[in-house]
Amino acid sequence: MKTVKQYGALLGTYLRPLKWEVALLTVLLFGGIGLQLWLPQLLREFIDLAQQGVAQTEGISEQLMRRAVLFFALVIIGRIVQLGTTYVTQDVRWRATNRMRGDLAAHCLRLDLPFHNEQTPGSIIERIDGDVDVLSNFFSQFAIQVVGNAVLLTGILALLFREDWRIGAAFLALVVVVVAVLSKSVSVTAPLWRAQRQASSELFGYLEERLGGTEDIRASGAVAYVLAGLQQALRALFVASRKAFILSVALNWGFTEGVLALGTVLALGLGGLLMWEGALTIGAVYLVFHYNTMLQWPLNQLARQLRDLQSASGSIERIEELFSMVPQVREPEAERAFHLPAGPLEVAFDSVDFRYEDDELVLRSLSWQLLPGEVLGLLGRTGSGKTTITRLLCRLYDPLRGQVRVGGVSVSRIPLAELRRRVGIVTQDVQLFQASVRDNLTLFDDSIPDTIIWEVIHELGLDQWVEDLPNGLDTELQASGGGLSAGEAQLLAFTRVFLHDPGLVILDEASSRLDPLTERLMERAVDRLFRERTAVIVAHRLATVQRATKIMILEEGRSVEFGQRTSLAADPTSHFAHLLRTGLEEVLV
Repeated sequence: MKTVKQYGALLGTYLRPLKWEVALLTVLLFGGIGLQLWLPQLLREFIDLAQQGVAQTEGISEQLMRRAVLFFALVIIGRIVQLGTTYVTQDVRWRATNRMRGDLAAHCLRLDLPFHNEQTPGSIIERIDGDVDVLSNFFSQFAIQVVGNAVLLTGILALLFREDWRIGAAFLALVVVVVAVLSKSVSVTAPLWRAQRQASSELFGYLEERLGGTEDIRASGAVAYVLAGLQQALRALFVASRKAFILSVALNWGFTEGVLALGTVLALGLGGLLMWEGALTIGAVYLVFHYNTMLQWPLNQLARQLRDLQSASGSIERIEELFSMVPQVREPEAERAFHLPAGPLEVAFDSVDFRYEDDELVLRSLSWQLLPGEVLGLLGRTGSGKTTITRLLCRLYDPLRGQVRVGGVSVSRIPLAELRRRVGIVTQDVQLFQASVRDNLTLFDDSIPDTIIWEVIHELGLDQWVEDLPNGLDTELQASGGGLSAGEAQLLAFTRVFLHDPGLVILDEASSRLDPLTERLMERAVDRLFRERTAVIVAHRLATVQRATKIMILEEGRSVEFGQRTSLAADPTSHFAHLLRTGLEEVLV
């Protein structure tokens, strides 16, 4: 269970920027409490005056009318205060939780690939949005409602003591019992709500992953299997939700309602007895009954807030667990940081070993060097380590042993933002967003002017292609590149890379994804992309390999051949010459 200090720290972090809104909410809330305590007093005076009026009518009607008008005015003011409280509450709720969503999303984007490989996009979305949504009441109302309802309870009990100490003492005992049971219930139900949030996250992760592979599921005849898995995930969520909800309602709402029903009996019985003894007027008896009814509101609200706290505590633990995760790839210390030189970059691997988690070694004592401006054709069967090399160059992972150097220095000494800006990569699958062509090229960086974008487009010879789009740079693209061919999506990726003028380019190219209609534009873009830059090509096409100045062939994470392309091609005993004779596309699949 979280301590009050930890809860307060979380509240303070996200409510501090909204201090004026929270202050206004506090004023409105306490103003409403004052009105709630005052209105029954007016009713009590009205009843007692009406009773006096049976024996004495002089001046009573005028006093009754004044109190009736005042009561009506206060009710209208109370409704306005309630409306204002609701509006400010929702404003605080959404602004605080959206800020947390933004922080969580940014934190997840900074985490390493192992985290994203272990978590499905659906489960991450559920943790960022679903868990935070559970906290919406916690941010907007919890502290204020708990304090406000505690003040309301204190005010009601004080006014009951003012009427008669015996009544005040009886109701104080009831309130103490209810609050003690509600406080104890938090530790009992909090683990159940955490389990419910975990089941919800697993369901959304399951849905996202299966919906993304709908075509493959149908093609493999696995529809029944997937639906069975969905039924299991739904049932797990149902069971966890039912258990948490029933126990929370039983401990909170059910117990509270039972005790307050006893309070009604106590108010009528003890109030009637004291009126019979002459200690209370009929107006005072009504006041006691009304305050007993009012007690239900703050106690029910406290029960609700504690129930929400039970649910929120599970979400808070999951959110703090997410915030506590740190990337394994760390930024270099400022005094050790190295800034890359302009122009093409030298690349080198020095006795590099690497494995994913606890798997076998993917790269084994790999050493090679690429001088500035050279182009490496990287060949090998699937699983030989080609993609791993590109990931290490971008420093998505750190090697187990050895060094990866770019620009003559270990990548661990280069600031990550600078490294990933100077190392451009075009992959087989291009990530596009539902936004304009301009935003997809600049990745929503408004500081890049259109003049620079058009210079790059012209340099790549893509002027006509962009001008043929319905709205040019303002053309709206669909998510995941819907509406574009694979070749057109890669043309956008080339332009995106050029905007940052990298010194090292990595091209993961696949012939199956090239659009014949854009073949000529693609060839020109590739030629221009490699000019005055160092490049690494994960090669799948013979035409692309011919651009390489050096060739490296991998087998099981080891370099079995490395050298000048022309020399290897001329050597009939080389692996590369064998690939050329056999047919590259057939050998490397």
